[in-house]
Amino acid sequence: DLILECIVGSTLHGTAVDDGLEDLDIVGVGVESLHTMNGFSPRDHWVERTKPEGVRSEAGDVDRTIYGLKKYVLLALGGNPTILLPLFAPPEMTRFINATGQELRDLTPHLLSRRVGSSFLGYLDQQLKRLMGKSGQKRCTRPELIERHGFDTKYAGHVIRLGLQGVELLSTGKLTLPMSEPSRERVRDVRLGKYPIEDIETWGLDLIEELREAREKSPLPEEPNSPLVEEWMLDTYLKYWKGSSP
Repeated sequence: DLILECIVGSTLHGTAVDDGLEDLDIVGVGVESLHTMNGFSPRDHWVERTKPEGVRSEAGDVDRTIYGLKKYVLLALGGNPTILLPLFAPPEMTRFINATGQELRDLTPHLLSRRVGSSFLGYLDQQLKRLMGKSGQKRCTRPELIERHGFDTKYAGHVIRLGLQGVELLSTGKLTLPMSEPSRERVRDVRLGKYPIEDIETWGLDLIEELREAREKSPLPEEPNSPLVEEWMLDTYLKYWKGSSP
């Protein structure tokens, strides 16, 4: 049973550019049936893609992922950047929400904590190193952008956006979606190749330091209110399984 579904990706962030590479990313949350969750072949998420699994998405393609409630909540408690987006998506980017989905959004202050800082830092540091070819396989899944700009500018824009949003979330407990100016325009400029890769690296390293400082000063609690969230989650499963869900 779907309770929340939102458009994510550059469409939600407001950072899409006319480069012929824009696909549509959708993330949702559903309450699994008793059989689906506890049977012999349990599942905790579902993926629907225009392209086959492992094949890169192209302009106009749709990637849709629906998470089971428990998996979604655990990822949110850990501060996963993508998972948190549906909690802040505006009405025009919310494809579906019912009373249970609104209850989940109302729990946002209890889901958030300074763990967000560690999660954003980990992703930003790893992805910046991959962009620069300093760790693992260099990120070069879009050869047309590399040919045009010398590096994957879409990936670079993702790196910078991640840092900017992490600082905002740690500092305010909220995410502005779409991104506010001038941050949105600066990310778009990165995607359009208006900055050399050396500037991207410097900016990314600065954002890592800003994230560390924001984590130390953050008004968010040290840990999320996991007991309260767990009680709500269990109560929600019982309501659905008993057939008394809203």
